[in-house]
Amino acid sequence: MRTILKSTWASTSVIGSTSLRPLSLRLNFAWTLIGNVVYAACQWGMTVVLAKIGSPEMVGQFALGLAITAPIILFAGLALRPVQATDARRIYQFGDYLGLRLVTTFFAVIVIAGIAWRGNYNGEARWTILFIGLAKGFEAISDIFYGLFQQHERMDRIAKSMMIKGPLSLAALTLAVMATHRVGAGAIALAIAWLVVLVLYDIQNGARILSGDRRIELIPKWHLPTLLKLTRLTFPLGLTMMLISLNTNIPRYFVEHYRGQRELGFFAAIAYLIIAGTTLVNALGQSASPRLAKYYASGSKRLFSYLLVRLIGVGLALGVAGILVSLLMGREILTLLYRPEYGQFSNVLVGVMVAATFGYVASFLGYAMTAARYFAIQPVIFGAVVLTNALFCSILIPSYGLPGAAWALGIANGMQVLLSLTCVFIALHRLPKDGPRWEVTPYELER
Repeated sequence: MRTILKSTWASTSVIGSTSLRPLSLRLNFAWTLIGNVVYAACQWGMTVVLAKIGSPEMVGQFALGLAITAPIILFAGLALRPVQATDARRIYQFGDYLGLRLVTTFFAVIVIAGIAWRGNYNGEARWTILFIGLAKGFEAISDIFYGLFQQHERMDRIAKSMMIKGPLSLAALTLAVMATHRVGAGAIALAIAWLVVLVLYDIQNGARILSGDRRIELIPKWHLPTLLKLTRLTFPLGLTMMLISLNTNIPRYFVEHYRGQRELGFFAAIAYLIIAGTTLVNALGQSASPRLAKYYASGSKRLFSYLLVRLIGVGLALGVAGILVSLLMGREILTLLYRPEYGQFSNVLVGVMVAATFGYVASFLGYAMTAARYFAIQPVIFGAVVLTNALFCSILIPSYGLPGAAWALGIANGMQVLLSLTCVFIALHRLPKDGPRWEVTPYELER
């Protein structure tokens, strides 16, 4: 990896002597939305492919692989990307973030391999878990380059990467599964596709972003005191990201345990339909994060609150729209997108959309807490949310099945909204009352 980065730096440093100019908030949001829509559609397309040409069991195996690997990769990632993107004072260099991400990702893949081989899984599930973990390892390294692009407010670079990676990974998985009728082969193809995008696009554009400043090198740094300091800073957020992922996946663990991989396949396919709203929420949240961080760092309570309220309004509107559509056309949508056997779970879709509404609002509140640099409290909040989710899953899923899983997720997301909102109010209350520490104007909200 170090050799690749050095050669890429040498070949790209002649492109220009100045860094790319930041884009406006509107352009960044537009690019982020487009990129996330394309990528999310392709990710969802993988579930559709497995449902159409495979079986609910195959969907369940793929969902199980994602559910096991995601919390581990996210914890190992230490939420470096949002910390990097909101590092307005450039306390750490790019090489520090990259070096730490390479180390933690290596150990995360080792842990995933151990779980796959020591867990009570059949051969196909083991290989699926292992190669999904490897693919997510490559994605984690790309994520550091995304943090670099986001820090420079060039979300177009992220969007283009996702617009390449999404169709490429969908095509690779589809061809592999059609040729072999094995989910594990699809996971191998997925890992190869994500590695190709990392090497041929993300690293290349990272070199171009940094080409204007020869003091910053596009190579990892492993200065132990710096890495330890950065780890101490980001550990609470890494734990938080793992807990967020666990909150999403805990219903899947309980469904697989009590109902088997077939019903897990049904639940995972239905739950994936919230990706449309999640895509928009993440696009808007990622685009607004640097702006929220600047407002909070400047002490501008009014601008911070105004932007956050607008974000929450978008989340509520998305959630209500999803609930209405699922009530009116839930069965038809599931039958059309997947197979008629999925249509019997239209009531589960309604419950998932209610849970998603709380989740959208909670996500924006999470972006606000991160922008305010409130890291240490977040594991406490999400720890309580995960415990709530697990408790209600253990009560509701054995008795009510898939509807119980949706209800448990909704209760947990509601708890997350209440606790996160309390934290944001405390953060705003602690801002100085004598106005911003440097000049900001409402015009910045419209740029």
